[in-house]
Amino acid sequence: MAQRFYTIALNTFVETIRQPLYGVILLVTAVLLILNVSLAAFTLEDDNKLLLDLGLSTLLLSGLFLSAFSAAGVLSREIDNKTVLTVISKPVGRPMFILGKFAGLLAALLVAFYLSTLVFVLSVRHGVLQSTSDPWDVPVLTFGLGSLIVSGTVGAFSNYFYGKDFPTTTLTVLTPLLTVSVLLVGKFDEHWDVIPFGSNYVGGQILIAAYLVLLVVMVTAAVALAASTRFGQLMTLVICTAALGLGVISDYALGQYEQSHLLAAVAYRAVPNVGLFWIIDGLQAGTEKTVVPFTYVAYVTCYAILLVIGILSIAIVAFQRREVG
Repeated sequence: MAQRFYTIALNTFVETIRQPLYGVILLVTAVLLILNVSLAAFTLEDDNKLLLDLGLSTLLLSGLFLSAFSAAGVLSREIDNKTVLTVISKPVGRPMFILGKFAGLLAALLVAFYLSTLVFVLSVRHGVLQSTSDPWDVPVLTFGLGSLIVSGTVGAFSNYFYGKDFPTTTLTVLTPLLTVSVLLVGKFDEHWDVIPFGSNYVGGQILIAAYLVLLVVMVTAAVALAASTRFGQLMTLVICTAALGLGVISDYALGQYEQSHLLAAVAYRAVPNVGLFWIIDGLQAGTEKTVVPFTYVAYVTCYAILLVIGILSIAIVAFQRREVG
């Protein structure tokens, strides 16, 4: 049983990262994170606060589109093409099939989110250029852009001369290379002077905020997979966007009426509350001593896991009754 689960998950992971749209969204995310350095300069207050907001919002939207399109690619397309019959006709239960698909999809999203977070860290380390006279952070540009160029070159070379898959090869090279680049940047300031490691990095609380955004992406992936059992790519994206939108406004639209209206109370508990995962506003509103308690992170993590379990249960029930023959 474990071997079958692993096979389905691995096949889904490889199939997901090989989708052209996966690489396109990942590349667009990196470009937007880089452009945020310039876009955040148009404020009258602290531009770096806007840079954090834009960066985390970009990570969230990237996770939304990756979840919707990838889930539709690995499930609804298989159902439409009837290739799913080759799996469930064997001694593989439909619940295991859905769980394996989710595990593979989540693994691909984790890789994408990890790489995007590394670019986010580099963009925050670079900071907003307040004026044209501000110097560029040369180590960030050297190591960051250098790792992207090298990995893309290796991927293209391997694809052209050896016939290897370009996205897979590029990600295989980029993941460790960009990780090393971020670590190397932590030892230099913008003038190449050696500094204590990580002293000029993004703060640990911001990384916790990014982790909570990852939890939202995980829940969105479960919603996307559940929607893909019945709908195609476009409708899956609409459902995911609606679920995320309702989750963002649930406190305002439903929370204030839960005591007076039964329907609002039920809807407030049924809709995922994204506000619990978005802590960057609280961190920016407080002082430098503002921290996120470990108990809060543990509570929100458990909440996200319960949401995923509930949504995947709906996905299993929906897929059990889905005609795939």
